[in-house]
Amino acid sequence: MVGSLLLRGMLVGVVAGLLAFGFARLFGEPQVDRAIAFEKRMTQPAGEAPEPETVSRATQAGPGLLTGMVVFGAALGGLFSLAFAYAHGRLGRLGPRATAALLALTGFIALVLVPTLKYPAIPPGVGGPETIGARTGLYFVMLFVSLLAAAASAALARRLWARYGAWNASLMGAAAFAGVVMAAQYALPAVDEVPAQYSADLLWRFRVASLGIHAVLWATIGLGFGALAERRLAGRRPLSARHAL
Repeated sequence: MVGSLLLRGMLVGVVAGLLAFGFARLFGEPQVDRAIAFEKRMTQPAGEAPEPETVSRATQAGPGLLTGMVVFGAALGGLFSLAFAYAHGRLGRLGPRATAALLALTGFIALVLVPTLKYPAIPPGVGGPETIGARTGLYFVMLFVSLLAAAASAALARRLWARYGAWNASLMGAAAFAGVVMAAQYALPAVDEVPAQYSADLLWRFRVASLGIHAVLWATIGLGFGALAERRLAGRRPLSARHAL
């Protein structure tokens, strides 16, 4: 059963990757081109020679982007299916579609939205190469804290479920998650290497497009996998209930 769900998750992930690729081509790549053009305007007056392209922009924005999105989508879909196999039947009376949708929403918030709010995406040419390691490390610290906080808040909500009811327990878990996340975002140092003369419109559009790509991935996986899982699990007991026997 888990193997069947894993296959479906990876297939849905491939579809999600294709849709995310289309979104990135329409909304993301134009902002990357604008960022590259802006960088060239800033460096040419200083007499700096443009760096040679190891990989052409056409390859980056075409086959490279497509391959990366599909592979990432398949991997994310596979991991999502495993998380679903564990969660199904452990979230009260939620069916497969509702469970998948809730997992997708939680994953998007914990793994994408929360880290992005603290360390948003920056266009090409912004930030010095000597700070890439530090910026990447801080981003993953925020990601790790958010993931742990989500897992801990879910466990807390389950423990309080019987005593306070599903709704109140869920609100308490969400409040605990928000508290831990806000404390971590306050404690971690800020990173702002965007030049003062940088286009605010370009920066905003780039960050919205980056967030939108992830939203397309998670929404497609959550809704698509939920529909396939419901058909596969129709008339069957939840996996968690069978494992408990």
